[in-house]
Amino acid sequence: MNPVVTSDPELARALLNGEAGAFDAFVSAYRGKLFNYTFLMCGQREDAEEVAQETLLKVFESFDQLREPDRLKSWVFRIAKNFCLMKRRKSVFAPEVELSLDELKPARADGDAIAIDIADWSALPEHAAANAELREVLAAAVRDLPEMYRSVFLLRDVEELSTEETAQILDVSLDVIKTRLHRARLALRQKLDQHLRTSKGVYAG
Repeated sequence: MNPVVTSDPELARALLNGEAGAFDAFVSAYRGKLFNYTFLMCGQREDAEEVAQETLLKVFESFDQLREPDRLKSWVFRIAKNFCLMKRRKSVFAPEVELSLDELKPARADGDAIAIDIADWSALPEHAAANAELREVLAAAVRDLPEMYRSVFLLRDVEELSTEETAQILDVSLDVIKTRLHRARLALRQKLDQHLRTSKGVYAG
C-alpha cells in the first residue's frame, strides 16, 4: 500500500525513511509533471519519455543525497534539467538553430523590431487559454524559445516553482531569473497575439 502523503515534504520523508510504497507514490505524483516538462524542453516525445525515465531512475538511485525534504520538487527538476540538456545536445531531433528573442518580436513595416509592453502572462483571456488550438500554438512557441528562456518559463509558470527555487536549479541569480522570465513571457505572448489576430472569432464573445 502506498503511504498517505499530502505534500512534497511528507513524500520526501517517506522516501528517506524507506516506507513501503513510497517510491510508487513518488512516481505517481511526478511522472506526468516530468513528462510535461521534458516534452517541452526536449521537443520530441521519444526524447522526453527517455529523459523522464532517466530522471525517475536517478531519483531512485540517489535519494539519500536529498538534504532538504522541503525542496523535493526543485531537487527533482534539477536532475531533469540536467538530463534534458544532455539529451538535447545529442538528440537527432535537436534543431540546428534556435530562435532568438528578436525573431519573436513584432516588426515594423521597415523591418526594425519594436518593443512590446505586456505586463503579465496571466493577462491572456481565459476562454482563449482554454482553446485546444491555442494551447498547441503555445506549446510550439515554448519549444521554439531559446533554451535559457524556455527552462525559466517552464519552471516558474508551468511547474510554479518560486524564483528562488528556479535560480537554484539553473545556477543563476534571482535578477537573471526575473529578466529571463519577463522576456519569455513577452515572446510567448507575442506569438499568441499573432495567432489570435489571424484566427477568426477567437476574441469574439
